[in-house]
Amino acid sequence: MTLNELVKVIEATVVTGHEKLDTTITGVYVSDLLSDVIGHAREGQVWLTIQTHVNVVAVALLLNLAAIVFTAGTGPEAETIAKAQTEGAVLLTTKLSTFETAGRLYLNQQ
Repeated sequence: MTLNELVKVIEATVVTGHEKLDTTITGVYVSDLLSDVIGHAREGQVWLTIQTHVNVVAVALLLNLAAIVFTAGTGPEAETIAKAQTEGAVLLTTKLSTFETAGRLYLNQQ
């Protein structure tokens, strides 16, 4: 599944990274603990979280994640958006709960 397909499946809004929507994702990781993501998420995955602060961008870049998806109607802080734009990270938002977002992605995996 590409990020563009993911956007449609979870009814997401693209905040940053429009130019990277053709990226193929390798999976999904769900967590709100940065240390958990650092220890277990893998390159190319999409990270589902409600954490909105700038440190999420650093974690995504460290692991070379395909995107960060802010779920449950949360959205990144202005500083987070600025950092993502500078560093080329993809940020997406969805109004769906984390549970529904993960469920839709599981049902639509290819």
